[in-house]
Amino acid sequence: MANAPNDHAIAQELEKQIAELEETSSSAASQEEIERLRQQVVALRQKVSGPSQDAWDRVLLARHPQRPYTLDYIQLLFTDFMELHGDRRFADDAAMITGFAQFEDRPVMVVGHQKGRDTKQKLLRNFGMVNPEGYRKAMRVMQLASKFHLPIICLVDTPGAYPGIGAEERGQAEAIAYNLKEICKLHVPIVVLIHGEGGSGGALAIAVGDEILMHENAVYSVISPESCSSILWRDWDHKQEAARALKMTAEDLYQLQIVDQVVPEPAGGAHMNHAEAADLLRPVLRSCLDRLGKLPVHDLLKRRYEKLRRLATFVSES
Repeated sequence: MANAPNDHAIAQELEKQIAELEETSSSAASQEEIERLRQQVVALRQKVSGPSQDAWDRVLLARHPQRPYTLDYIQLLFTDFMELHGDRRFADDAAMITGFAQFEDRPVMVVGHQKGRDTKQKLLRNFGMVNPEGYRKAMRVMQLASKFHLPIICLVDTPGAYPGIGAEERGQAEAIAYNLKEICKLHVPIVVLIHGEGGSGGALAIAVGDEILMHENAVYSVISPESCSSILWRDWDHKQEAARALKMTAEDLYQLQIVDQVVPEPAGGAHMNHAEAADLLRPVLRSCLDRLGKLPVHDLLKRRYEKLRRLATFVSES
């Protein structure tokens, strides 16, 4: 994607998608996506298209409709990708992509959230919000990777786990909690990249790893700025203030030692040039896999345990 569409054309396409979603779906997820698209249209009209120190601008960049998604990175970074489907319990979840691949002649397992660009794909991928069967599929293939000694690469980009009634009835919270517990035990290197939105438990369910990478215009937080604003101020009008308070940018999280490395993007953001974004990411992934691959399993697990224990420093002792 060497030449990104201009902002005016993108805004027109988003307005078309808003109208289509209003006609075809009345679900809570669709209504939330419609509101997010409206915010993106406003941002595009105001020319919010480059790096900024403001946290809310970073949120808008992380949600940019032309930003590379998981399947884009799979196409640009990997070869011989073979997708695996289903959790062997209920169904396949199109919002979660999993499969075998080759990364520079190195066999790996790829796991990642997938959003949709047009209306049809948005509905198919459920706006990147995963159901329990998606998290169980991810866990199944990660355990398969451990069995066959394959490093795992997780690509995180979701507004959050799907909060629908059906998802809750099928054990959404249990599926996420099970992943958090079991991923820690896997005997292979795990590299996580937050390349768009890292939304709450929906992101964390596949974001436990030995190296946590984050694109410079990605965001990662326990709650979205809009939801935080609606809880604290009873409306969405304070979302910019909430974004700053949540410390959800890559720079914030690197300083807090939540992420291990900030991965640069092309000038203007990853949406400007997908191929260049992949080229900037490739040596970082290679370095992580080379370094982690040299560790004995005992040392790998010990290092992972100590890494997770360090997060407890955020708990007050008073």
